[in-house]
Amino acid sequence: MVIHVFVGPTLPRSEPQLAAPGIRACPPAQHGDLFDPAIRSGDTVVIIDGVYHQAPALRHKEILAAMGRGVRVIGAASIGALRAAELAPYGMLGVGHVYAAYARGEIAGDDEVAVGQAPDGEFVALTWPVVNLRHTLQLARSAGVLDSVRAAHLLEALRAVYYPQRTWAAVRAVCRRMGEMEFVRWLAAQLERDQWFGDLKRADALAAVRTALDGSAARPLRAVGRASVWVTAYFRRWSNAFARARVDGLELFTEDRLVYQQVFDPAFAKTWGAYLEHRSLHPTDGSPGLPLAERLVQVTGGALSADRVFHPPVDLRDEQTVALLLAGETGQDRQAVAQYADALAEELRTRPGFTVAAVRDDLTRRLLMRVWQCSEQDFDAEASARGLVCGTHAVAAAKRLVPGLLREMTKTTARTEAASATR
Repeated sequence: MVIHVFVGPTLPRSEPQLAAPGIRACPPAQHGDLFDPAIRSGDTVVIIDGVYHQAPALRHKEILAAMGRGVRVIGAASIGALRAAELAPYGMLGVGHVYAAYARGEIAGDDEVAVGQAPDGEFVALTWPVVNLRHTLQLARSAGVLDSVRAAHLLEALRAVYYPQRTWAAVRAVCRRMGEMEFVRWLAAQLERDQWFGDLKRADALAAVRTALDGSAARPLRAVGRASVWVTAYFRRWSNAFARARVDGLELFTEDRLVYQQVFDPAFAKTWGAYLEHRSLHPTDGSPGLPLAERLVQVTGGALSADRVFHPPVDLRDEQTVALLLAGETGQDRQAVAQYADALAEELRTRPGFTVAAVRDDLTRRLLMRVWQCSEQDFDAEASARGLVCGTHAVAAAKRLVPGLLREMTKTTARTEAASATR
């Protein structure tokens, strides 16, 4: 069993506890990280730090899904403490003073724990979070350096500084403006003796890692509820987008592999028909199974094809579903998927502001009709037969393939022209 610790500025990468056997140290958590296939049932996830502005934040339902498949999840110190307070009723375990303050409602919002960090990927904290400032001011009160009124005024002034700008220099400047240089000198002396003085987040993070290591989190999880209650269309979209596997030595996103088959496999209509038959015989809602033809007669009298009537959601986390939908995939197809992914990544890297959504609809539509060798009138029917519902959905799904397809067409044209020139 592995302990996956998502940590950044709260603990340095050199922290000895992060090198303990069984620990996998990961960067701050962001949207999609808990879909990582390396996180398995029986593992423990410790969420300490997470991203806020530079990438989409970790969603609550991703944590619920992880717990639902048997992963123990602990939160502490930073965004982990906030998520643990929000999800404690569903089995997430919170550790430490910051978590307790969130759980009791004494603090609220991610601004309490947010810090500015170095942009070089080292995840070093450059600013002071409010929870650490509050704790340090309490220590100053206990030491007789500040009284309660002065400490409260100082905290109000310090938290008014935007978190990426709340550096040690900014703290000194605010204190100087408020005539609290005695506090600055006292704090500087404490930090000289102990660089982690007043760092409540660090203490909580270390406690969370110890909790994971000593097995204190190995308790039965509370039920997270029926998946049908919280597995929404958005969650399915996220889980499909992050599903991936290593095949033929390639790390490939499963959704990319499926869309490639839907677009390029001339026999995919049969594959989709087999998937619809399977879903009809084995409904996921527990209802009785029926042969697809019989179900179709019940619904439409048999006047329409099954692909025009039934559009079941696809769960790319399900191995049987993936096996059915990728039944016609070849090793050459997987190589092509990797090449198309590289082409898209290059566009995203070299063209500022480029997004998949920005790929022109009319261009994508023309390319699909060219690949499918179909007319404008037959475009919707062809897309439906391939499990893409309609032409509009097909265009949206296929946009990720356009850079690779254009690159491939350019190479083909160049080869053709070169061959013609040698004749």
